[in-house]
Amino acid sequence: MNIHQELKYTKEHEWVKIEGNRVTVGVTDYAQEQLGDIVFVELPDVDDEIGTGDSFAVLESVKAAADVYSPLTGVVAEINEDLLDEPALVNSEPYGNGWMVVFEVEDVEAIEGLMTPEEYSQFVAEQE
Repeated sequence: MNIHQELKYTKEHEWVKIEGNRVTVGVTDYAQEQLGDIVFVELPDVDDEIGTGDSFAVLESVKAAADVYSPLTGVVAEINEDLLDEPALVNSEPYGNGWMVVFEVEDVEAIEGLMTPEEYSQFVAEQE
């Protein structure tokens, strides 16, 4: 399992990259491994307001469909339109070209419950 050191993580297996008031979110390597081959991705619309804990995307795999939950409250600034045509990017590059959404956030400090890479690694180990 691949865990990037520059990112933060959630208990729902999303990764979070904070750059100023813009926050990029995707699913972790662990999450994509659990889902299997992703065949369809449903993303929100740009300018949608998403609340903490709200589902903002759906990943459909050959095994199951899974909601992706927002770790923050913000407005969708960008979506990764490449995933609409090539959903397998979530599998092949979960931390790169498989990113899902960029949010604009008013208060980055209000993002709660994020784990360090070390904490996330331990969390995943406890899940298995």
